[in-house]
Amino acid sequence: MKTITILGATGSIGTSTLDLVEREPDRFAVLALTANCDVARLAAAAIRTNAKLAVVADESCLPELRAALAGTTIGCAGGRAAIIEAAAMGADITMGAIVGCTGLEPVMAAIAGGKTVILANKEPLVSAGEVVLAAAARSGATLLPADSEHNAIFQCFDAARPERVRRIILTCSGGPFREWSTEQMRSVTPEQAVAHPNWSMGAKISVDSATLFNKGLELIEAARLFPVPHDSIEIVIHPQSVIHSLVDYVDGSVLAQMGPPDMRVPIASCLAWPDRMATPMAPLDLVAIGRLDFTAPDPVRFPALRLTRDALNAGGARPAILNAANEIAVAAFLNREIGFLEIAAIVADTLEGYDPAAPATLEDVLVVDAEARTVARGYVGSRSGVARGANVKDISV
Repeated sequence: MKTITILGATGSIGTSTLDLVEREPDRFAVLALTANCDVARLAAAAIRTNAKLAVVADESCLPELRAALAGTTIGCAGGRAAIIEAAAMGADITMGAIVGCTGLEPVMAAIAGGKTVILANKEPLVSAGEVVLAAAARSGATLLPADSEHNAIFQCFDAARPERVRRIILTCSGGPFREWSTEQMRSVTPEQAVAHPNWSMGAKISVDSATLFNKGLELIEAARLFPVPHDSIEIVIHPQSVIHSLVDYVDGSVLAQMGPPDMRVPIASCLAWPDRMATPMAPLDLVAIGRLDFTAPDPVRFPALRLTRDALNAGGARPAILNAANEIAVAAFLNREIGFLEIAAIVADTLEGYDPAAPATLEDVLVVDAEARTVARGYVGSRSGVARGANVKDISV
């Protein structure tokens, strides 16, 4: 039996992880569960799994959590420091599923423990990739990718002989607007952007999938995780989301990992690694699927791909700035302060207007992240009229 801590237990990844863990009560013992302030779901999950500890990031929600867990032996705590302490409790497996850069410090605390850390949030590798990988090397922690694309590569990649790999091919559904013109995308609403055609995800990652920033961030992650040249990582649009990514070898062999568009498949791969575990997914029915399509992404209609590749190639603080600006811009779009096309424009403005030194420590990363958010908020304010019909700056060229 292995102990497990789930950081972000009430989100999409967290609930999928809980579903798998609860199906294997003799295999996993839940040490700690955390959430922002979804007390009802956090308490219910803690009771179902007999967790040792439940933690809310929003300390104002702690009295409600205490009341919900009254009469149980489950401990409870609140506040950001308590989340970090929960991550450092020494679980055999830690699922890092806190959305945004707020998940960076807890993940780093888990890595310091030297056990297995499953990375389901992009920010540790995007914003602090070199710092995170150095910390894992020092502690001996095992990092496993839960993103469906990176998990697919992980399953196909010969880590012992990376020089045999010619290309990594990241697949991308293309999101709900893959066939829309730029003019059509000017009027996209938050409701349209979060309606992903294949995957059931949270609002932020759904918008990232619609802009293709999600795929760009995955490009940066892949470059951190797998030792291949940056220009050996390609992206293709695959609307069916059946092939999750591919690895092309020098002899012409191309290995692909396939499966249904359900996050429980890559999560199960990580939870059981290097073994396998059963999931409730039905066998893949290729006859029913019938066809698999592939097209090249359009960097003109989706400038996120160019921005992210440029940030990766530039290195230093650029990926952290890009990530922070994108988070601010997506939040503003969901709050109807800016238009859909302005998300990429604000990221571009922030990258152009803020150029600090490369971060060397976690503290440096957090400073860059905070300052980039401040800069991005300024650009949100200057562009807020776009949501009401102002002209959109063309950054595609």
